[in-house]
Amino acid sequence: MKWTFIKSLCYGMALTMAFSCNKKTIEVESVQSTKHKEVTAKDILGNPDYQAISYEGYRDLSREIQPSIAQLMEDVKILSAMGIKVLRTYNVQFPHAANLLKAIRELKNADPDFEMYVMLGAWIDCKNAWTDMEPDHEVESEQNAEEIERAAALANEYPDIVKILAVGNEAMVKWATAYYVQPWVILKWVNHLQEMKASGDLPKDLWITSSDDFSSWGGGDPMYHTEDLEKLAHAVDYISIHTYPFHNSHYNPDFWRVPNEESQLSEIEKVDAAMLRAIDFAKMQYDSVASYMRGLGVEKPIHIGETGWASVSDGFYGTEGSLAADEYKLGLYYKHMREWTNAAGISCFYFEGFDEPWKDSQNPIGSENHFGLFTVKGEAKYPLWDLVDQGIFENLSRDGNPIIKTYGGDKEKLLQEVMAPPYR
Repeated sequence: MKWTFIKSLCYGMALTMAFSCNKKTIEVESVQSTKHKEVTAKDILGNPDYQAISYEGYRDLSREIQPSIAQLMEDVKILSAMGIKVLRTYNVQFPHAANLLKAIRELKNADPDFEMYVMLGAWIDCKNAWTDMEPDHEVESEQNAEEIERAAALANEYPDIVKILAVGNEAMVKWATAYYVQPWVILKWVNHLQEMKASGDLPKDLWITSSDDFSSWGGGDPMYHTEDLEKLAHAVDYISIHTYPFHNSHYNPDFWRVPNEESQLSEIEKVDAAMLRAIDFAKMQYDSVASYMRGLGVEKPIHIGETGWASVSDGFYGTEGSLAADEYKLGLYYKHMREWTNAAGISCFYFEGFDEPWKDSQNPIGSENHFGLFTVKGEAKYPLWDLVDQGIFENLSRDGNPIIKTYGGDKEKLLQEVMAPPYR
């Protein structure tokens, strides 16, 4: 009986040990399967663990000079270090987007745990856009079909990286006089891509949208409230809007100018208050689109495809204009925008990662050249100074330049260039 008891005890211990080992194996497999689970747009968008940014890696005065894959890898590692996991691109007419996807794949091959995803843009134009002929906004460009074909091919080649396709960038807004199209053009290509998904010719979890100004999505002038826009809202997987209080500091400045009741504040206090109003302005534009969509019975997520603030400007936003452009204001806008969108479950493809000097190549201090969080040389602007102090960019560089702070990290020197907005 004693021997029987010992045998039973040993058998029980063996079972317990086996169960424990099996449990650990299951737990490890579960962790591994979770870690390597296929991530979809639905998992990414609205998730603060997947910070997003608009990105192009151009260093020169012309897009004809393409960044190399090695340079793109440098940039991706820099952005990844600051917590970015989703990049937005704009077109596939140039090699840039395809090379970016190659760069990300190389990084993933070197480190299977490396995460970076892409919202791939397909550029859409009207007939005669960017030519000496008059743009015909009622007819689409012949190149649109080829652009969509290229974008779809890349989405199929890199399904582990490309999670979103955006048809057009500010392609419907009327102030884009050089190239805008009617909503039926965007609708046509969105439907085409959705049909490709349905037939298995594109990944089934790929999300399709169009990234455009808030007004183009019905949040502004009623002239945009058309039947085709309503159909488009139902056709996309989510709404991607652009909002720019920075530009509106000139074009629609009531929110920006200092009210009389703030006249006794210090210069910096006036700036701090103005930047809070800027965020409220962006929220108002976001809410105007949400309200219009509710009126249409469209219950789709709404995310911010683009918003940003320039650190340098002449003209409209510089000393002769709204006084909006400087690094201190950029820092506040970035901070407030991230806090709002993270808390609200809104993805924000902040514009942009790095300054791009080709955008206004004839004017080095034109605002379009200076929306980056980093300079062309890779200097971290004011909103990222804390990250430099934390050492997250250690051993990273851009074109051989270490990631250091602008202004030598001297905040007093930075503040000397800050001016409060004009009075109302």
